[in-house]
Formats: sequence, structure tokens, C-alpha cells
Amino acid sequence: MIHFEHPVILWFLLLIPVFTGLWIWFLFRNKKRLEQFADRSMFGRLIPDASRWRPSTKFGLIMLGAAFLILALANPQEGSKMVKGERIGSDIAICLDISNSMMAEDIQPNRLERSKRTVNNLLNSLGSDRISLVVFAGSSYVQMPLTNDYSAVKLFLDQIDCKLISTQGTAIGDAIGKAMETFGYGDPDREWVKNQGRAIIVISDGENFEDDAESAARKAASEGIVVCTMGMGLTEGTPIPEYRGNQRIGYKRDINGNTVTTHLDEATLTAIAHAGKGIYVRATNTGAGVQEIVRLIEGMEKDHYGEAVFSEYESRYQYPLAAALVCLLAELLIFERRNKKINLEKILRNRK
Repeated sequence: MIHFEHPVILWFLLLIPVFTGLWIWFLFRNKKRLEQFADRSMFGRLIPDASRWRPSTKFGLIMLGAAFLILALANPQEGSKMVKGERIGSDIAICLDISNSMMAEDIQPNRLERSKRTVNNLLNSLGSDRISLVVFAGSSYVQMPLTNDYSAVKLFLDQIDCKLISTQGTAIGDAIGKAMETFGYGDPDREWVKNQGRAIIVISDGENFEDDAESAARKAASEGIVVCTMGMGLTEGTPIPEYRGNQRIGYKRDINGNTVTTHLDEATLTAIAHAGKGIYVRATNTGAGVQEIVRLIEGMEKDHYGEAVFSEYESRYQYPLAAALVCLLAELLIFERRNKKINLEKILRNRK
């Protein structure tokens, strides 16, 4: 089965019909101009060396050559054999805040949806690392145990919303503890081996009201686990919308009837990251924060997960590249005007 190493490049193939349409319009416009200048029966006398098919043939060869060149740049590959290789990577636990404040819309579409997109971007940037997923509000639980099946992680990620946990609040410390458990910490049936190949990534607005998250991060760091935090939201403060089904019915209010506002608490998230010997980043539209965390993970100690079977692909870009060169060379050898010495129409007429 053939697949492309750089499939995004294939989008440039859409330019071929665009340029073809412009070429047809150009021919039609020139024909109309000539008809305004002289009668159609006079074209042969006015421009005796003009050829009807040569310009179109040259253009067709250029477009065909460009298409083959785009295919070559996308690098078609074919899986020729299966090989065994050693799988190495780090263990990463993602703690995702699903408290009601994550429904705030100070970043679009809201904090929770932006968090889920951020996790997707993170998964797309990682390699063979194992991932676990913990969701938390006033309490926490493991949504996905440690796995290297990123497709399953994304599937579970899509199902996350703020209704999964009825106990409201933000217990970041409890989530960090659950994340440590996904690595095997505290499991009586497994021997705990301290290493530098584990990380916890907390994605939250930072409004922690339930526990001592800094102590939890400090405990994780003492076991060799790096704790990083990613802030979701704006520091200015915004109301928390309330929904009935999919319809917004207003904003959350306190017992006195005042509108409750939520804001990004960067000080708390920074303190947690500092206690966990990690880094704090703020989520951005460009994904710069994700890349900072990816670079940190890439520099961590890697563990061995045993052998895995991989498809070894062979590049086949040579074939479309050769076809492109043939098309472009043929285009160079064809002149736009008729050759008076070598005239195919005269040769055929003489043979008759």
C-alpha cells in the first residue's frame, strides 16, 4: 500500500485545475480579440506560422510535469517489509480540569474545548511515549490508563465534558496523586522504580480550592516525576455560563445573586510547576506552549518498553520525479509555431 510522507503537499494539486481554467479563459479572450480585428477565415493568412495544438500541448505538459513534481515532493512510500525494533519513550500523565469554570468563554470556543484541542496537538507532537489521562474537578479519576494507543486516548478525550464529575471544585493535588498511580506508584503488586522518564501535565485555569497542590507536586518531584502546568483562560476574569441541554440559560450566580467570575490564576500554576521542578506555559493559538513542553519531554530519560513491529517504508519519489522531467523536457522540445522545414501537414499531404 502506498502512502505519502508529506501529504499536506498534495493540496498544491488543486492549483492545477485553477491554472487550467485561467489558460482556457486566456485562449478564449485572445480568440475574441482576433475576431474583433479580422474575420476568422483570415487567421491563416495573418498568422501563417501559428499552430492550434502546440501551445495547448506545451501547457498540458507543463501542468502534467508540475503534478508529477508535487507527487515527488510529497514522497510516495511503499511498505516493503516488517521489521522489529525497540520501543523507547517516556510516561506522560495528562491531568485535565473539567470543573464548571472551564466552560468560561474568555478563550474560544471555551476553556475545556481549547484544552482538548491542546491535548490533541500534544499527542500529534509526541512519538512512542505512553500516555494516561486523568480528569478532575472537586475529585479526580483515571479516564484512560497508561497506553501508547493514541487513537484510543483521542477517542476518550472526545467524550470528556464537565458533567463527568458531579463534585465541583478544583482538586489539582488529588489529580497529581491519581496521575502518579497510573505510573504504578503505590501499587502493592508492582515494584516502584524511581527514574527521570515520567512527567505530569496539568491543564487548568488554576483556581485550586480543594487541596495543597504544591505539596502534591513536591512529592511527585521527589519521586523523579516532573510536574508541568498549562494555563487556560485570561487573567481579567469572565462569567461562567450555565446550560440546559445545549442552550445557554444565563450565568452562574452565588447565593446573593451576584454573577460568579473566574480568571486564570497564573500564580498558583507557576507555584505548582516550580514545586514539581517543571515549567508553566500559557496556552496560545500558535501552540507555542505545547512545543515548550514537548521539548522538555524529548530531553527526559527514556525507558524501554520491549520490542515492537514496525513497517519499513521505501521512498518511491524517483518515479514521479522522472515523469516530471520527461514532461518538462518534451515541453522544451516543442516550439509554439510551426516549423517551415519540418511540416507534418505537408508530409501527410505529399504522401496522398
